[in-house]
Amino acid sequence: MRLAIWPCARCASLTHVGLTRRVEAGSLTRVPDRAFAVVYAREVARTVSFYEQLGFEAHFRLPPEGDAGYVGLRRGGAELAVVTAASPRELIGVEVGERPRFELFVYVDDVDRCVERLRTTGVAVLRAPQDMFWGERVAYVADPEGNPVALAAAPGTPSRGNLA
Repeated sequence: MRLAIWPCARCASLTHVGLTRRVEAGSLTRVPDRAFAVVYAREVARTVSFYEQLGFEAHFRLPPEGDAGYVGLRRGGAELAVVTAASPRELIGVEVGERPRFELFVYVDDVDRCVERLRTTGVAVLRAPQDMFWGERVAYVADPEGNPVALAAAPGTPSRGNLA
């Protein structure tokens, strides 16, 4: 058995691998190698910038130059894509609904410090950091599209709630 890398089904790029397929005795079997949420954004660059503040890094964009209509982001093993709000209408004939359209839960080292840093950049804080009954410290902010983003620190995180 050998592995073959095929272009991404969504964008046909060889640098952005969408599927890995196993080639066995001449037959192709699809093997999905990843999954990610897609954020529909009216302002792609602004929304990407917000997620970069949470530690995501852009690894792919279309088009490569100029205003991006698609940006793939990674943070460790987690992935997220930001696309233009026109994308679902253009690709599948569906209009983007009103806000919120999804919620993302992101773990951070220090919830309080992260919220304060985001607040200074103009990010709306929906709920201040609070210790939750399940043991995590959680706050909610809004991304530039108005979607809620939970910021959480696991129980026992050394810097949890420390503003220093």
